[in-house]
Amino acid sequence: MLRPVASGVWAHQSELLRNNAVVVQGRSGVLLVDPGLTGDELACLADDLRDLGQHVVAAFATHPDWDHVLWHPALGDAPRYGTARCADVLHRLLSAPDWRARVAEGLPPEIAGEVPLDAFGLVVGLPAGATRLPWDGPPVRVVEHPAHSPGHAALLIEEARVLAAGDMLSDVFVPMLDEFDDTNDPVSDYLRGLDLLEQAAGDAVAVVPGHGSVGGADELRARIAQDRAYLDALREGRPPDDPRIGPSAEPGWEWVSDIHEGQAQSVARRREAAGTD
Repeated sequence: MLRPVASGVWAHQSELLRNNAVVVQGRSGVLLVDPGLTGDELACLADDLRDLGQHVVAAFATHPDWDHVLWHPALGDAPRYGTARCADVLHRLLSAPDWRARVAEGLPPEIAGEVPLDAFGLVVGLPAGATRLPWDGPPVRVVEHPAHSPGHAALLIEEARVLAAGDMLSDVFVPMLDEFDDTNDPVSDYLRGLDLLEQAAGDAVAVVPGHGSVGGADELRARIAQDRAYLDALREGRPPDDPRIGPSAEPGWEWVSDIHEGQAQSVARRREAAGTD
């Protein structure tokens, strides 16, 4: 079901991981951001749009993770954009002869057979450094940053003052680091990403995270502060005081603590290797 976020902006949430697809009203159709997850959910989204008398004229993938680059024939054949780096990551993946098997390995077993892969990852890269989305609708700013995943970007829908944050600013997930590049400092990269989102958000009145609950202006700023506190504790080797993990975790989301434990161990190894303990 499409739920209103602000004037001309809606969200459609998946069941398993609470992925939020974002819909933005344009002049001749809608912009669709990060649709997911199962075939039935994507078809439901297409039906909701049809009930509104709308069709998709442009789409955007905030980053190349599997759950943000899905598609369904019922959504049409609109151009699907991403940052240049996001598109490059997907192009290299899809060039591998075993890409379907590789993607399938990473799918949650509960829905592995229900996730459509026929149009998976078919994203057109924007010019490197692009800050505007080319579409027939209200201005949308592309905010690329180094946090979480290569080529990750949030979108700021300027007139509605809504930040579509991708896999950032979640109330159910702690910050998830990009640990696949051994040359980077994933904690510093994530903190830089938060800085860029905070600067871009300005007077935003709502945030739609990739997973979890839509939040208002106060919640947006509180989540930035909460994520910074988590990352500071991670970098300093302290147990974080974070309601998303441990005994205070939301029922059914206790496994997020496992993500934290893995990240804490990885950051500790990097700290030891750098001789900063």
